[in-house]
Amino acid sequence: MAKTPRPAAAPAPPRAAPARRKRPAAAPATLEECRRQIDRIDRGLIELLDERARVARRIGQIKRGQGRGFFDAGRHIEKLNAIAQRGAGDFPTEGLRLVFGEILSACLALQQPQRVAFLGPEATFSHIAAVRAFGRSVDYTPYGSIPEIFEAVEKEWVDFGIVPIENSTGGVIHTTLDELMTSSLSICAEIHTPIRHNLLCLGELSDIRKVCTHPQILSQCREWLKAHLPGAAQVETASSGEGAALAAADRTIAAIGPELAAKLHGLPIRVRRIEDRKDNITRFIIVGHQSPLPSGNDKTSLMFSIKDVPGALRQLLSPFSNRGLNLTKIESRPSRRRAWDYIFFVDVAGHMLDPALIEALEELKPYTTFLRVLGSYPVDTYDPDKR
Repeated sequence: MAKTPRPAAAPAPPRAAPARRKRPAAAPATLEECRRQIDRIDRGLIELLDERARVARRIGQIKRGQGRGFFDAGRHIEKLNAIAQRGAGDFPTEGLRLVFGEILSACLALQQPQRVAFLGPEATFSHIAAVRAFGRSVDYTPYGSIPEIFEAVEKEWVDFGIVPIENSTGGVIHTTLDELMTSSLSICAEIHTPIRHNLLCLGELSDIRKVCTHPQILSQCREWLKAHLPGAAQVETASSGEGAALAAADRTIAAIGPELAAKLHGLPIRVRRIEDRKDNITRFIIVGHQSPLPSGNDKTSLMFSIKDVPGALRQLLSPFSNRGLNLTKIESRPSRRRAWDYIFFVDVAGHMLDPALIEALEELKPYTTFLRVLGSYPVDTYDPDKR
């Protein structure tokens, strides 16, 4: 039997010559030349921003015609991560992320401004995380509690909510886990925010009689306060913003909070970075009604309750381990349905549409009394130690 001839292979395209690296322009010799070059660069940046805005406005028209949502929270964070990773020159990586965050935010506002709920008041770390995620061209609404944020998103008073779920030194935020147990919302994205504590006050250290801030912040600065303000009373407030407001009215009161709180209340930063742990990071999640598509570097959050049978924990883990799926977190919370019944919260590397994860969840179902995928979303690759 004659073999079917194989189609001829297409000729290989000619190999492109290696791209020549653009030689840097000679450094300006004088201050006036430097200023003229900066002005020229700024004009070019403005022209490019105008061009980007025109394209963004056209994207909004296309989405409106197709009946699609204007904002994809997962893709937004993924894009910010990708932009920050491209930074390899003289411009600071974190500055690059902040600048492009504002560019993306302003261009999105040309399509349709987003409404975002955060844990208030202003100048809290939740507010800072929201601005890092969405930029300033957003309609922000502060809420007094995490349950109120979930309610606002569920009832569509806002488009998204941002809430803390985990701190690198303090552990999980149980209120957020409790809300996820009963909410129909999905986790659309995550964002990691470094926690930087500063001492804010009008007076000198010798003037301070009270330190007012959130109790968790006090616990994260315990060693510094013991060493430098041993005689000052530590007063718990509902937020760092409330403490800053008290410090702005009394020279004998100091607050502990971020730079944003100092700017908002007109307080000098007396001492920077007084946190005991310099690697303190809080992971926030963005909740909404979206389910981002796979990005190639995703995380899936699950919650389930297992049957009370011998070997239940092994049965819980084996569907993942047998397929080489990495469980990055396991937490348990009382289900509040009956005594000694627990809900497990699990983060697993991968997307809910990945075949291996689909198989693992199907294998897991017979051993659970309840199973829900909370969402799949891009991993935030932010590294606070990277320049």
